[in-house]
Amino acid sequence: MNIETNPQAQDAGGAKVRTGIADCDIHPSPRDFEKEVYPFLETRWQRYIESYGMVQRVGFMGGTQYPKGQPRASRRDSFPPGGGGPGSDLAFMRQQHLDPHNVELGVMIPLRVGQQILNIDLAIAICSAMNDWQIAEWTSQEPRLKGSILTAYQDAGAAVREIERHAGKDDFVQVSMLSRTPEPMGNRMYWPIYEAAAAAGLPVGVHAFGYGGTPVTGGGWPSYYMEDMMAHSQSCQALITSMVFEGVFERIPGFRLVIVEAGIAWLPALAWRLDAIWRKNRGELTAVKRPPSDYIRECIWLTSQPIEEPDTRQHLVDAIDWIGWDRVLYASDYPHWDFDDPQQVLPVKLTRAQRDNFFRDNAFSAYGLSDG
Repeated sequence: MNIETNPQAQDAGGAKVRTGIADCDIHPSPRDFEKEVYPFLETRWQRYIESYGMVQRVGFMGGTQYPKGQPRASRRDSFPPGGGGPGSDLAFMRQQHLDPHNVELGVMIPLRVGQQILNIDLAIAICSAMNDWQIAEWTSQEPRLKGSILTAYQDAGAAVREIERHAGKDDFVQVSMLSRTPEPMGNRMYWPIYEAAAAAGLPVGVHAFGYGGTPVTGGGWPSYYMEDMMAHSQSCQALITSMVFEGVFERIPGFRLVIVEAGIAWLPALAWRLDAIWRKNRGELTAVKRPPSDYIRECIWLTSQPIEEPDTRQHLVDAIDWIGWDRVLYASDYPHWDFDDPQQVLPVKLTRAQRDNFFRDNAFSAYGLSDG
């Protein structure tokens, strides 16, 4: 695949073409948590962290349970030359990623910070601090970057207040959750979050990851990193099923969902199966007024990374044809090791419309951004 990166590129007729891309999954991290995030935390929470830590549902989350933990699941070349971890240096991110790939819009999703801490009050405080950190360290300094509102979704009321605190700010383009929640995501305990996001005109971006307190597969804890990685798409299939059958899309007008970092090719088969189940069991699924595929088609977008790589490349095109070329968003997953380079991510010939949709226009549509 050949994507133009020259801002003065022209089509065959000599007209200038849009060349900037939207990257819908970039992971920033604090270079120094105490120096950068503590200023947004009350002193009592600073002391609490120093004394008791940030305990999560899975005790070994902070350890190296899988090889991805060494080091930080990141590319070896993504460590800033001036020190700090991958994704912690804005100048280096510009140099290594934003500028060479002509990123016009970069959607940041901080991970492993606050959302699944057992002490819910601490989780609320950390999420709030991280949202302020995104503004102070990133969006206020780089207009191409937009943040994700982190929410402690264990407490829907607190999550709603955090969404309302940032609603209307240009710094944020979505509300962030993780796919492995304590309860299925269609559960009505989460509905106030979805309603607040819809009221703010923001989609909910669900990033594949997290630990809700149960094994990451339907049959227990995996032995290998690759098993854990494959379970990302399983968790997203489960949450879509739950949200459709619990009636989230029917009951909350304007609600939009972006699935992040779970691949894409599984969605058509899931939609077909849900339609078949719904037709046979409509008496139980009283909140579902239309075929599940209708809700999926109207309300859900997916980011591409980690994109499937079939031996027959046309099969990937077929999958996107079934999903819709207006529903898949390019994502790099920078700075992680399985980064999808925009020059290589779609090694097939695309039409101008397909390319523009995939690399740019779909993101502006999903996030409700004006074009220009």
